[in-house]
Amino acid sequence: MTVVFGQGSVSLEDINAIARREKAAELDPSPAFRALIDKGAAFLDRLWREEGNIYGVTTGYGDSVTVDVPRELVEALPLNLTRFHGCGLGRHFSLEEGRAIVAARLASLAKGHSGVSWALLERLQWLLAEDVIPVIPAEGSVGASGDLTPLSYVAAALVGERDVYYQGQVRPVAEVLKEKGMAPLTLKPKEGLAIMNGTAVMTALACQAFDQAQGLSAMATRITALMSLALKGNAYHFDQTLFAVKPHPGQGLVAARLRQDLNYQGEQSHSRLQDRYSLRCAPHVIGALEDALPWLRGLIETELNSSNDNPIIDALGEQVLHGGHFYGGHIAMAMDTLKVQVANLADLLDRQLASLVDTKFNNGLPANLTGAQGAERAISHGFKAVQIGASAWTAEALKHCMPASVFSRSTECHNQDKVSMGTIAARDCLRILTLTAQVTAAALLAACQGVWLRERDQELLVTAELRDFVGQVQRLCPPVVADRPLEGALRQLSGQLLDGQWRLYEA
Repeated sequence: MTVVFGQGSVSLEDINAIARREKAAELDPSPAFRALIDKGAAFLDRLWREEGNIYGVTTGYGDSVTVDVPRELVEALPLNLTRFHGCGLGRHFSLEEGRAIVAARLASLAKGHSGVSWALLERLQWLLAEDVIPVIPAEGSVGASGDLTPLSYVAAALVGERDVYYQGQVRPVAEVLKEKGMAPLTLKPKEGLAIMNGTAVMTALACQAFDQAQGLSAMATRITALMSLALKGNAYHFDQTLFAVKPHPGQGLVAARLRQDLNYQGEQSHSRLQDRYSLRCAPHVIGALEDALPWLRGLIETELNSSNDNPIIDALGEQVLHGGHFYGGHIAMAMDTLKVQVANLADLLDRQLASLVDTKFNNGLPANLTGAQGAERAISHGFKAVQIGASAWTAEALKHCMPASVFSRSTECHNQDKVSMGTIAARDCLRILTLTAQVTAAALLAACQGVWLRERDQELLVTAELRDFVGQVQRLCPPVVADRPLEGALRQLSGQLLDGQWRLYEA
């Protein structure tokens, strides 16, 4: 199970599989690929030595482009670049996120338009193979010129500086390299810039966010089916004929999944004509996310498979092309879009849960879904606090929906006077996904409790697939009879949702 980096494309699933250590990273072994890489590196080396004036190679960086670097200092310049950007703050990206970042940078540099050496590509592949992963602070990137500060920690790991994750510990990379008999890499004149001046951090996070959002969308659909059963909802709100007249594909997909879960056969008789919007319009809410996902995939995977540093090296035409491919506007747009749609899932499930615990709206279920009976019911509060928590998590998710991409700041002596904020958008999106997973976990436990309470009174018919699904959930968290803390189950379940351990509706 390998992902080959070279002249072909990689998918966001490839990056996520590498991040989870489900697949290994390899370089394209073909002579043609090696020749392309070698040609670019040789052209760049010849150009700066003989005649070229190349940004970031024979000049300073950014606003310092007007500073000519003496020829005897050109080869020292990339090490300085890695060092003065060692100022990241905030949390550190996780080991899995770090792997995704290294893989995303390798994907771009392996396109052959960055002028880097074969040795650099081999060392990035080696980091992934040996699981020696840079410890990278999450904060400090404005998303143009790319993810400079966080990616400086990748460059630093290559030259034997700063810390890495290795065998369950955070250790100085110099120690790890020595143990493994590896010398630190000496960066060639453009290689520090090539590693750092790109969109790998935001793109790697976008790959992870996409996968998490896809899983939460499916789970929100399954929860809606359970909520419909527990609330005695009207399955004909999901009728195929109804959705044929407003044929958004994602919306129709969600409705079809609900018909399958509820074994809907076109029945029309029901004591109540219309359910509240959180049930009736669930395909429209979840479907908006489903319809966005193919478009978002295109944005993310195009960025992933692009050369996104500066300058671009045209090895075949022997040109140096100065531009702005480090600008993360497409990832910023993707993440600002995705986070709004995901937060809408949290809001939807929070409203469903609010109806489920409230005797004014839950059509005969006990208050707060308590499973207690007899005298104990008077002191039992079931899911009351869980519903409060879900509303708190939802509110926080909604608060993060302000688009990061509109908060461009002029930086670096007004050279970087319009920036993308793509990495902030991606981090916001991941935070919203975490909060939404918590809401989803709460709604899932409550929906299973509601179905269990209905079945206890022998009032409910459930398909075999849903019955098996509820059984899986309740093996993790048995029905709540006497009040008990649910933190452990909520934490475990929300973590599983983000890790992709619950896969639904797969062909």
